[in-house]
Amino acid sequence: MRKTAFCLAGLLAAIGLTQAQAAEWKMDTAKDNRLEFIASFENRPAPGVFKDFDVRLRFDPEQAGAGQAGAGQPSPGQLDVSVRVTSADMANADINQAIAGLEWFDFARHQQARFHASDIRRVQADRYLARGTLTLKGVQKPVELPFTWSAAGSAATMEGELIVKRAAFGIGTGEWAATDVIAADVKVKFRIQLREAP
Repeated sequence: MRKTAFCLAGLLAAIGLTQAQAAEWKMDTAKDNRLEFIASFENRPAPGVFKDFDVRLRFDPEQAGAGQAGAGQPSPGQLDVSVRVTSADMANADINQAIAGLEWFDFARHQQARFHASDIRRVQADRYLARGTLTLKGVQKPVELPFTWSAAGSAATMEGELIVKRAAFGIGTGEWAATDVIAADVKVKFRIQLREAP
């Protein structure tokens, strides 16, 4: 019994040590960070940006298991992204007014979007996958967020893109629900520069 307890204590200590090694990263707001979305209107790109967002990450790339996509072990980390949806800008005053409405982002009731992931794993080389939950317009859905990671000292860059199905979150309802004019898929692209927290 004493031997079992000793082994259990050792295992818990090892887990705690692994978790302690995960660095805390915060978005470097002094840098040029980009969070873009690209819809498709009549088969033409209709790009926009979110101007106000924040990224916080607890992550140690060395602890993320390697392997093929989905085969790596999750890293003892966490990714949190918050987006002020009302900061969406499509570089056109009329379009900006339209997307604020009930059929689109519904700014009056849903001003924030969030992504939270506690499953981060390496899929190959410097490529990783964060599996988590996206909360947008009051709807929560599981989302996989692929990204690349490059670090130099206390600075790092994460970059990637994913496809979001707008209908799953009630984006573009009523007359806009059909996908012949505005496509079902919206591409989301990001390039975030981070700094390790002291």
